[in-house]
Parts: sequence; C-alpha cells; structure tokens
Amino acid sequence: MTPAAELDRVTRLFRARGRRRRERGTLTAVDDLSLTIDTGEIVALLGPNGAGKTTTIKMLSTLLLPSSGAVRLFGVDAVEQPHRARMRLGLILGGERGLYDRLSGRDNLRYVATLYGLAPRAAGRRIEDVLEQVGLRGQEHERVERYSRGMRQRLHIARGLLHDPTLLLLDEPTIGIDPVGARALRAIVTRLRDDGKAVLLTTHYMHEAEQLSDRIVVLNGGRIVAHGTAPELARRHLNGSIVEGVGVGLGDAELERLRALAPVRSVEVTTEGAVQRLQVHVASPSADGAVVGETLANLGVTSVSSRQPTLEDTYISIIRHTEQSAHAR
Repeated sequence: MTPAAELDRVTRLFRARGRRRRERGTLTAVDDLSLTIDTGEIVALLGPNGAGKTTTIKMLSTLLLPSSGAVRLFGVDAVEQPHRARMRLGLILGGERGLYDRLSGRDNLRYVATLYGLAPRAAGRRIEDVLEQVGLRGQEHERVERYSRGMRQRLHIARGLLHDPTLLLLDEPTIGIDPVGARALRAIVTRLRDDGKAVLLTTHYMHEAEQLSDRIVVLNGGRIVAHGTAPELARRHLNGSIVEGVGVGLGDAELERLRALAPVRSVEVTTEGAVQRLQVHVASPSADGAVVGETLANLGVTSVSSRQPTLEDTYISIIRHTEQSAHAR
C-alpha cells in the first residue's frame, strides 16, 4: 500500500544571518530525515523547540521545498507536482492565524470552499458535515471575533476537513485551550483516525501524544533520535521504575551516596525553596526499588513512592541522552 506521506532522506538548510558577513553560514533544520505515515494511523512528532518539527510540517504541506531528498504524498512528488500532491492534504495549525474575525464561522468556511473550488451545493453539504463533526452547530452564524479559543480551534479543524482530505497535518492543535476543549479536540482527532485518515501531530503535551498516537517519532537537531510506540520507547530508553520523594537539606555527599547504588541510573533534584523533590530512575527488578526507597528513608526523605515511567519521563531521558552525546563529540 502506498504511504499517505513519505519523507525520503530529506534535508532542509537555511542561511543563518549574523550582523557581520563572516558570522553568516548555513543552518541545518532537518538532517537526512526519512519517515512514512500510513492511512489509518496517528503519528506524533515530538521534540524540543528548534528540533525541526515545524520545518518538517511545512515541507509535507508543500509550503517549503526540501534542500535535498524527496517528499511524496500518496505517491505524488510534492516538489514536482505540489498542486496535485496537496489535493488530499489538510493542514491544521494551532493559534489565532488564518481566520477572518469579522466573518461568521460559516462565512469563513464558505470562503475556504471557494478556494478549494467546491461547487456551491457540494460546499453547503460539506460545511454542514464539518460543523457537525467539530461541534460548532448552532454557533456557525456568530462572528469569529466572539469565539472562544476552543471554538476557534474547532473552526480551524473544520476548515482543514472541508475538502475531505485523507492526510491531516496538525501542528499543536490544542495549544492554549482549556482542558474541556482540548479533550473534545482529541476526540475529534481519534475519530478521524478511525475514519481511515492519516494524521501527523506535533505537540508538546506528552499525555496527548501518549493518548492519541499509534507511533511516536522524536526529533532533535533535525534528526530522528527515537521512534516506536510509547511502551516500546519506555522499554528501550527508560526501562525500570521511578522512585520519588521529598527531602530537605540533602548535600552533595548524600546525593552521591544515592547515585552510587547499583540499581540507580540517574537522580534528578528539583529545589523549591528549602524543599528538594527527588526523582530516582531505578533499573528493574522491583526489589531494587525497595533498596532505593530504604536508602531514601535513611537519608530523611519523606513521601517516598514508586511508579512506572510516563512518556514524559522517557522523552526527557531521550533528549538529555542525545544532547549529552552531542556535547561529548
């Protein structure tokens, strides 16, 4: 089966501008990136700011040309035939841009329908369908300037769905939305996948990526540094458990004693005034966690508890490891 989207060894360079001529050079935003997205799956693209996520989205949406490599949408070369490639593509951005505040939600959709070349009767049916899908029925006649942030995001999604695309690129769709609105938008994304759509999602919310995605790709420095399902990433990069506790006045000697324990892989300390919150990554088995918990108790640490790693724990471990490796080179 032809993938919905395919990046084949794609690199994107930008000219870095400094105040002086000698400071100018080349910035590699995406570096030899290969990625496929199949219909009926949600792929979450994660990474710190500057990792190359937005550049990747822009190349897949034909807004930006790759410096080298191939971008294909449903087998169509997006560089050679951008108009044909984007016919089955929907781009949904987070934030305030792209809507006309003085128009109603319905009139915004009517305008977009004309850009897609939809016939008036077909456009009317599609507008009714997408308003129903995103839960804006009954508010479509209000001016967008009166919409809440969550309603605006719903309208963004309605606009991206208007021409019934098979591939959807969602760039931080729930940013700045209240929890109720964010949950509703996540339900919409899940339904799109269940309807056979292919979805590429960028987000900084780890619980969102864990809940929605079938596959996770982590970028850093323009390269893929990890990929797989959330459980696979946890087993591969952060196997074991997390022991947490609260301490006061622990010095370097006590922390080094903790780090020296055989089952301990890392110790993270967050200081809030006089209070220290400890997070200890412990290798399996569970008996090792008990040893660490006993040591913490002997050091005067209270509220000791153990849990399994979350995707956020795994993600932070991956990013720190890649950055440490980069500094070591």
